[in-house]
Amino acid sequence: MARISYDDQTAAAYKAVREVPRDGLGAWREAVGRHLRPSPGMTVVDIGAGTGAFAAAFSDWFGLAILAVEPSAAMRAQIPRRPGIEVLDGHASALPLPDHSVDGAWLSLMIHHIPDLEAAAGEIRRVLRPGAPVLIRQGFPGRADPAHTFPWEFFPETARTVNTFPSVEQACQAFASAGFRRDALEPVPETLTSLAEFLDQADNFRRSDTNMRGLTEEEFQRGKERLRQAVRTHGQETRTIWLDLLVLR
Repeated sequence: MARISYDDQTAAAYKAVREVPRDGLGAWREAVGRHLRPSPGMTVVDIGAGTGAFAAAFSDWFGLAILAVEPSAAMRAQIPRRPGIEVLDGHASALPLPDHSVDGAWLSLMIHHIPDLEAAAGEIRRVLRPGAPVLIRQGFPGRADPAHTFPWEFFPETARTVNTFPSVEQACQAFASAGFRRDALEPVPETLTSLAEFLDQADNFRRSDTNMRGLTEEEFQRGKERLRQAVRTHGQETRTIWLDLLVLR
């Protein structure tokens, strides 16, 4: 799947509804800390940084220097400007960084936007210091049941899009071409908004989410009706979803 473009409205919608609340990311903090082994003075490149949610989280959690690389000007405009975060125009296959200059690479829900994953793997290898890890937060095909995964349980037709994403095996093969090997693969939970809040933001979520963009209007409205029915009895319940952390070295 090729890169998609974001205008100002879509970028604002993404920031409003796609950023997981920080208190829902505790398991990610633990998992990233375990595999990255952060220490003072380390620099991490956040590739496809989006609106900067994880750039800010890594800065706050670990005190790292973050290079937030994002191709969309609209998305870059949403990234916090503050000490410890440098915002750069670039993409996975053309990183504006010197050779062997970073101590880790973070890619969150974006490898399906990379047209040539092998080329990106080679570019990431170029900028990483020897032994530095690549950490990929991703929903991989076949790793979860959409019928029991929030919010796709209400919009099962999104499986059409998810099934076009690179699989774990394809991702590992692409990175193996640049000398990486799989170091770990583990599911990590994150706690999202309540059902009622999600229903209120469903239109914005559709505007900003790759999977829901592919729904027809009929499919989207049918899913919203399923969601309304769930809200009547479970509206204030929060939902936990699981995404994979793939670590390569």
